[in-house]
Amino acid sequence: MATDRYSSPLSERYASKEMQYIFSQDKKFRTWRRLWIALAETERELGLNITEEQIEELKAHKDDINYEVAKEREKLVRHDVMSHVYAYGVQCPKAKGIIHLGATSCYVGDNTDIIIMTEALRLVRKKLINVINELSKFADQYKDQPTLAFTHFQPAQPTTVGKRATLWLMELTLDLDDLDHVLSTMRLLGSKGTTGTQASFLELFNGDHETIKKIDPMIAEKMGFEGCYPVSGQTYSRKVDSRVLNVLAGIAQSAHKFSNDIRLLQHLKEVEEPFEKNQIGSSAMAYKRNPMRSERIASLANYVMADAMNPMMTSSTQWFERTLDDSANKRISVPEAFLAIDGILDLYLNVVDGLVVYPKVIYKHMMAELPFMATENIMMDAVKAGGDRQELHERIRELSMEAGRNVKVEGQDNNLLELIAADPAFNLSLEDLKKSMDPSKYTGRAKEQVEEFLTEVIQPILDENKEVLGLTAEINV
Repeated sequence: MATDRYSSPLSERYASKEMQYIFSQDKKFRTWRRLWIALAETERELGLNITEEQIEELKAHKDDINYEVAKEREKLVRHDVMSHVYAYGVQCPKAKGIIHLGATSCYVGDNTDIIIMTEALRLVRKKLINVINELSKFADQYKDQPTLAFTHFQPAQPTTVGKRATLWLMELTLDLDDLDHVLSTMRLLGSKGTTGTQASFLELFNGDHETIKKIDPMIAEKMGFEGCYPVSGQTYSRKVDSRVLNVLAGIAQSAHKFSNDIRLLQHLKEVEEPFEKNQIGSSAMAYKRNPMRSERIASLANYVMADAMNPMMTSSTQWFERTLDDSANKRISVPEAFLAIDGILDLYLNVVDGLVVYPKVIYKHMMAELPFMATENIMMDAVKAGGDRQELHERIRELSMEAGRNVKVEGQDNNLLELIAADPAFNLSLEDLKKSMDPSKYTGRAKEQVEEFLTEVIQPILDENKEVLGLTAEINV
């Protein structure tokens, strides 16, 4: 690693080697050569004077890219595509005259961008499904573990730990829906020419429109795509980049929400992210266990959500058939969004795989609040014992205020049950009242909702994607 120049933290700290390779120079320029081979093969099959020998020469050098030749040529001509056309031709003297025939720079540049984004989306999808799988195991394990629920981060009617996990899962399934939709609509640019009219091919094929119509479908098939966008200027619409990054930003939103919840739960000491034996939580306070991985998820998620603005602005400001104010931005914003979301999903998978739940702390917090939440049930029991509902409601309100005052002002434990037991209006003993303090009585259908959701929604997703399950995440820092 060079220490005398800037290096991206996305590469050094966060993104996997697999995602980094997808956006590497090798991947890019090897794809350019595959596209030149596909174009030459298509033109030969449609009748141009291109020999099998020329095609075989191109194939023989598709992976051994002579970077130094291309680099020196670019210094001279200031054009990356033509520099690589030249370098390929140096290796393929018999074929050099037919490389890039009839195409523009966007033939290799834009088609490669689509191919790379598609492959990167598939890797994101694979990791997303593995997060869903791990999270579903967690939800099932804790489906009937009562826990205090919160609205406005104020104690509310209880739920279960597993039910809360289904809320995180639900958002990830929405992200998967969006990702699958965008993946299903990804198309190549094809070879449309300088302004998208295929005028150069009209010249090459002597005005034969029917033959020219076959070029794009044939190239798409050779490159493993269903087809090409039917119309374009010189480039594919930059709205495609915006759609792709919006999917990534959606995953970032879901991951951020999850990470926030984990950080709050870790503050409460109810649930903790994994903490390794030799991990240091704080340089000053040796006892601390900071939720560092969840914080990193949040940090990277903020970046991805903000980064989604880049292709929005680029798409909205393209002029007519082509301007070049997209290029520098695309080179940064698209790869970095993918590298960041890759890091986020690795962190998400790692955190879920090692979540630690503390049932006794959860129970303690629950019991500190449950008497307030059980008042309706207590009132109904008192009515059954002969009490007046309206009078009891007022007494419970008064006693609840007194108990709340004891907790907040005096710092005492919640003594609402004792206050009710001492009030003859209720005609209930402390023992009777404690019988109603089973937290599972107040979680509604939480357990059943978890079971139904996992069976009806999550399991079909996992069954359809068995071949991608089993990932583990390696965290660098």
